[in-house]
Amino acid sequence: MREMVGTKLVLFDIDGTILYTGGAGRRAMRRSLLEVYGSTGPIKGFPFSGKTDPQIIIELMTLAGYALNLIEERMERFWDIYVEYLREEMTRAHKLKVYPGVMELVAALHSHNGTVLGLVTGNIQRGARLKLEPVGLNQYFPVGAFGDDSADRNQLPRIAVQRAGQQFGRDFRGREVIIVGDTTADISCARHFGAKVVVAATGMISYEELEKAKPDALFRDFSDYRKVMEEILE
Repeated sequence: MREMVGTKLVLFDIDGTILYTGGAGRRAMRRSLLEVYGSTGPIKGFPFSGKTDPQIIIELMTLAGYALNLIEERMERFWDIYVEYLREEMTRAHKLKVYPGVMELVAALHSHNGTVLGLVTGNIQRGARLKLEPVGLNQYFPVGAFGDDSADRNQLPRIAVQRAGQQFGRDFRGREVIIVGDTTADISCARHFGAKVVVAATGMISYEELEKAKPDALFRDFSDYRKVMEEILE
């Protein structure tokens, strides 16, 4: 059993940070919205980046004219249908790719005695696991917080830290927690918790926009994973 004193908890986002699914999630969302609500709302060009899955549904259906209570009433059914469509779309995700350096970074952090890994993602948990499964990364992330834990991304680090505390038998505080992401929302949720934040401009947000948000460390991608690891461990 590894020594937990001084251990850092590294929490990864998924879409735009770990991998690109070629639009599988958006396609599954569109199909599910049509089936459950009878409308997609203004989904074309609608920004998903940095948002939780429930937040996306609520915003789209509100813009389509649906009352919040109706949106929430159908949400549970929506997720069941969405997961099945996502599973199907992931089998068609020919453009699925893990971003440069991510596999090496995750493996190195997993092997390091001073770190444990988890997830902080806007995906619902079943969706997150479906996305990570084809690239063999689920095994590295035993804990996490997900979109179905809270529609408010700022609440997710706290939830993930609580679960990690239960899993590993110790409290993780402040900058012992590192959020790894690709959006200004990742930076905001890290700041809200008091965590350190390391981001890459591999998603939809430009390097320049991320730089303005002042993360603790910013990379164009994680190709130089050893340098990224140094920043995480610093």
